Amino acid sequence: MKLSEFYKKAILTGIENDPRGKDSVIKELEQRKKDYENLKPKEKEAFDIETLENPYSDSRILYGTGEEDIKTILVGIDIEVGEVLLSETLKNKNISVDAIVSHHPEGRAYANLYGVMYMQADILNRFGVPINIAEDLMEGRIKEVERKLMPVNHTRAVDAARLINMPFVCLHTPADNMVASYLQKIFDDKKPHTVDDIIEILREMPEYKEAEKNNAGPKILLGAKNRKAGKIFVDMTGGTEGSKEIFQSLSLSGINTIVAMHLSEEHRKEAEKNHVNVVIAGHIASDNLGLNLLLDKVTENEGIKVLECSGFRRIDR
Repeated sequence: MKLSEFYKKAILTGIENDPRGKDSVIKELEQRKKDYENLKPKEKEAFDIETLENPYSDSRILYGTGEEDIKTILVGIDIEVGEVLLSETLKNKNISVDAIVSHHPEGRAYANLYGVMYMQADILNRFGVPINIAEDLMEGRIKEVERKLMPVNHTRAVDAARLINMPFVCLHTPADNMVASYLQKIFDDKKPHTVDDIIEILREMPEYKEAEKNNAGPKILLGAKNRKAGKIFVDMTGGTEGSKEIFQSLSLSGINTIVAMHLSEEHRKEAEKNHVNVVIAGHIASDNLGLNLLLDKVTENEGIKVLECSGFRRIDR
């Protein structure tokens, strides 16, 4: 399998499982193509052509031509300089590594992480938040994240990969889409009665079982075991945490319980003010689930060997 085939299949799988719905993503890409055609020649030179086919700015081939044959990949939740050097150490021990795959973005994909946050407005709208409110609240948060990313030295791991000539890919939102859609469907189908029922459903999944062994399993952050779960919103995609002001709108739209990867203290306080139950499924456990689901689709019948590192455990379904 070529690196470009692996990558393109991951992006297409992410689109197929996008919580906004595939049609919404296609409309977004069509609009980008129209906007591109209207650009001036100098503006086109600086335009990232890949965004015309890939809606996820936080997922890229960071180093490599795409023509590399891949049979063994080193996969981690985070791939930084240490993991890049690990791939070289493994090769020196006669353990083949053809490419490294990170879940969390690095390089230019990390610098442009804020670009995928616009999708959160459409997801919120699908759960009853008026689109004008969702877009307005997200705008300020997106600018905040953009400012935080501006001073970051984001190319370090990519530079290390280039120096040892190791192909490097990151797949962030496509994997997050997988876990968000997967869990949302399960909760919609099983309709857990209480908040504790949500915890029990999560504990049935091997990624969350493994996390509990490492003291990082699902926890009730707000609410209590015997509280009614009501309408559940799985909030696990779209770059990073959205606006902390959104909880009032979610509550008014009928959301009773949020299942999230993580929640900052500021966001927790706002959720508490608006009487929303919050279950923290676990960040790394949820990333594992999303990445495993993505790899199931991308590597199916391809015979690709996966080496685990940096908090990732391969569990296929």
